[in-house]
Amino acid sequence: MPLFDLPLDQLREFRPVRDEPADFDAFWSATLADNAGPLNVITRPEPAPFAGLTVHDVSFAGYGGDPIRGWWLRPERPRGRTACVLHFPGYDSGRGYPHQWLDYAALGVSVLVMDIRGQGGGSQHPGDTADPGPRGASGMGKGEVPGFLTRGIEDRELYYLRRLYVDAYRSVDVARELVGAAAEIVIAAGSQGGGIGLAVAGLRSDLALALLDVPSFALFRRATEISGAGSRAEIARYLSGHRDSIDRVFGTLAYFDGVNFAARAGVEAGFSVALMDQVCPPSTVFAAYHHYAGPKDIAVWPYNGHEGGGPQQHAANLTRTAAFLDG
Repeated sequence: MPLFDLPLDQLREFRPVRDEPADFDAFWSATLADNAGPLNVITRPEPAPFAGLTVHDVSFAGYGGDPIRGWWLRPERPRGRTACVLHFPGYDSGRGYPHQWLDYAALGVSVLVMDIRGQGGGSQHPGDTADPGPRGASGMGKGEVPGFLTRGIEDRELYYLRRLYVDAYRSVDVARELVGAAAEIVIAAGSQGGGIGLAVAGLRSDLALALLDVPSFALFRRATEISGAGSRAEIARYLSGHRDSIDRVFGTLAYFDGVNFAARAGVEAGFSVALMDQVCPPSTVFAAYHHYAGPKDIAVWPYNGHEGGGPQQHAANLTRTAAFLDG
């Protein structure tokens, strides 16, 4: 796949003006306050053939009290500092099966995998969490494009990512309830998961480390304009039929754009980007990276698409997490 976005020297300087609503902080403060009820964490032992590791099926109350599923992998002999690695799966993936999440657990750290509401139906990582939508929201899905990113897209109160980001925000508290109140939380996620992790990093000030590979959900408008691949192509297809909704749609998306969360994030972050990635175009990733307010670094993969650094990047993240645990 050829290069299609800005040259690397321009990407390293690409810091576009953010489209940030004046009431961005007020909207999210109210959203989180409205969803500050009990976590209602339930764990059930899950039979597993792993030595030195126990697995639990987890359920907790997410947005609107909706039950969100997950996996908790707990080493019998934890390594180093008390911590939990939090995973958010990629687009159209769910929590899958416990054996698909063994890598960080093999370091000797607890792992919490949050299922993604509504997703994973046709994936090798099947999901177990429904997306019932906001209570009393009639006609929320009227005229939506197949997928998830146009659900309620013309109303910030009804939009799908509002529910998903709240689920993820609350999963940090779930991790601490499972592992210990003093547990340090590491987010390790890519693509959709990286975009979710970026939002959580912007909404919380109590994380320890965020590893965000080829993160999605930054610069929605630019992504729809320069690429027809990935989840954000759903938005372009929606607008091709809803021709009079362009301003309203991007007005909604401004409340969920990763660049706006990046500007509020303070936790140390490791980004990665691939220069031939049409799913998460490099300029959108660099925009989030340059606006990121906390300490940061970025790995650049010049000849890769959405797979990014693949197993090499993953190995680097594992090494970094191991060093954090031992530090």
